[in-house]
Amino acid sequence: MTDTPQRTRPLRVLAAMSGGVDSAVAAARAAEAGHDVTGVHLALSANPQSFRTGARGCCTIEDSRDARRAADVIGIPFYVWDLADRFREDVVEDFVAEYEAGRTPNPCLRCNEKIKFAALLDKALALGFDAVCTGHYAQVILREDGTRELHRASDTAKDQSYVLGVLDDRQLAHAMFPLGDTVTTKDEIRAEAERRGLAVAKKPDSHDICFIADGDTQGFLADRLGKAEGDIVDEAGNRLGTHEGAYGYTIGQRKGLRIGTPAPDGKPRYVLDISPVNNTVTVGPAEALDVDALRAIRPRWCGAAPTGPGTYTAQLRAHGGESEVRAELVDGTLEVTFTEPVRGVAPGQAIVLYDGTRVVGSATIASTVRATAGAA
Repeated sequence: MTDTPQRTRPLRVLAAMSGGVDSAVAAARAAEAGHDVTGVHLALSANPQSFRTGARGCCTIEDSRDARRAADVIGIPFYVWDLADRFREDVVEDFVAEYEAGRTPNPCLRCNEKIKFAALLDKALALGFDAVCTGHYAQVILREDGTRELHRASDTAKDQSYVLGVLDDRQLAHAMFPLGDTVTTKDEIRAEAERRGLAVAKKPDSHDICFIADGDTQGFLADRLGKAEGDIVDEAGNRLGTHEGAYGYTIGQRKGLRIGTPAPDGKPRYVLDISPVNNTVTVGPAEALDVDALRAIRPRWCGAAPTGPGTYTAQLRAHGGESEVRAELVDGTLEVTFTEPVRGVAPGQAIVLYDGTRVVGSATIASTVRATAGAA
């Protein structure tokens, strides 16, 4: 039985409105369903001009105005809440620290965990709201025993359950995703927004990291961590070139390596390892990226934690495919083995486990085991 909080009774709903089309339509649908909806835009920067500019759907002054105009059209109260300090500490500073440690974080996943379904939800509940509504494409399914499950969106092409895999039982009980249970194209969502008179109907989607204004992640990190020249080496330790900061690289990266010496076989090289200890970036052939297994820490379960080993599918990137895995929780660490090797897995990324369309849980990758080497 598919159900979400809004279908049990009319609720007091806090709709997080980013200024984009998805969150505006989600708020409109919640209001149309008969709920008492209040819109809120999250001010996530003390200086919004330092965030992305243009109609990109998140974090700018323009976005807050777009959200306010949408709320006026829907006919719901609207507020701007300042969560800039919390966002800086829990998302931006975490992002920088993870890269400094040689890992590859997902700031959108961290924002959902720490901001939208922790800080925002806690404040909403304290003010007497029953649920937080967002424009994510995912489903909350209410089972007959009263428990809730997080599932992929009906339209798997737009599914965003990967970045919601950090939500626990309590958060799911107060989550509302009005877009998740309908199979509609983005053009149809935009057409619905236009029918509703929402000016954001033609606003471009947001894809980049909201707090990096120009999209230059390496430059953003260099400004905060400074330049730190080190060596680029091959698997045998031979020096091939230099870099200005190991934090500027990610596992699986091919472009921008600035290596003057070609590989003996003439094939491209890829980043295989990043060592912040000696500030070294190791590169090698594509096949050296193949991963057979991994260890993941800080698991969060969308329901009860699994008992014993199990077979699941796993997603490793927000827009990646699924891989069949065998997974088991051992002393608080998730041990995962892949049926077939996967490529380009980086510590710091999230692995999200699925049982069919149901999200089992999420964990942070700590280390990998490669098909041609040992732990990475």
